Formats: sequence, structure tokens, C-alpha cells
Amino acid sequence: MGLLTFSMNVTLDGCVDHQEGIADDETHAFFTRLMDEAGAMLWGRITYELMESAWPAIARGDQEAPPSLREWAIKLEAKPKYVVSSTRSDFPWANSHLIDGDLRTAVQDLKDANPDGVLLGSGALATELDRMDLIDDYRFLVHPRIAGHGPTLYERGLLSTRRLELVSARPLHSGVVIMHHRRAL
Repeated sequence: MGLLTFSMNVTLDGCVDHQEGIADDETHAFFTRLMDEAGAMLWGRITYELMESAWPAIARGDQEAPPSLREWAIKLEAKPKYVVSSTRSDFPWANSHLIDGDLRTAVQDLKDANPDGVLLGSGALATELDRMDLIDDYRFLVHPRIAGHGPTLYERGLLSTRRLELVSARPLHSGVVIMHHRRAL
């Protein structure tokens, strides 16, 4: 069984707005490595649509992009992508699949089918999956910024405090800190 790893960019005040982070070669290299290690990606519909609106065009070469972004886009194109949605059932982007039925069972089955793990990149979905005790690993890129707005990490709340153990913390040249935590047992 693979681990479900939740990874997200977050500012010091908890903002997870994708426009608030520092996007540079180091952060893209981190996410590319993380994606390479995972067997599949898992997103909610909103994150899927955000990704679908940009990355396929870069992968095809229809849009100019630096080499690190093109590498990410090409690898993302090939990676199995699973989407949780109650409002959309058609996902034409290459290797995209709808997660349907009971969410807990479907995500557990996805973890079981991917010994290299599943990379989760949607904040609202992460809240739901954390409520079900399905997230095993957390890899946050903490950006040295205060956004002063949302959306924020876990803004819908958890039923109780989630205790984590620090695995590692590594600063990047930009001041971003890669924080790796696991669920405390």
C-alpha cells in the first residue's frame, strides 16, 4: 500500500492561493521530484480545472515556458490523475480519471493500487480526507509571505487536532522552507 501525501504551497499566515507563492526553479524541482516519486495524482475538481487550463498547452509546446516548467508539464501529462467531483464526469486531459462512489473506499483503493503512493494537491479535498484519517504524509512549502487573505489551509476545520512528527525542514535560497511531516502514531 502506498502513502497518501498532501503537498501544498502555504504562506506564513496559512494562505494557499496559488498566486501567493514563490515560483522558481527550486520550488518546481521539488514538486517535479515529488511527482516523479508518486504513482498517481489526486485532486478535487477545482484544482484539476486550474491545472487543466495551463499545463497541457505547455506540455504540447503551444505555450512558451522555461525548461523546468516544460519538464513538469510533460511529466504531469503522463502521470495518472484522479479527480473527485460531484459536478463533472468528463475529464479529457490525458490519463485523467473520475473517482466515484464512496470517497473513503475509493481513495483507500487508490492507495492500495499505487505502492509508490498518491500525491494530493487540493486543500478542500485534503480537509475531507484528513477527517477520514487517510493522509499519511505532509509536505508543505512554507513561503516567507503574509497574504492577509484566503483561502487558507484547513479553513473548513478538522474534527480534532492532527498531531504530526517532523521528518525534515530544508530552507531554499528564496526563503521558502520545505517542511516534511508524518502523522504521529
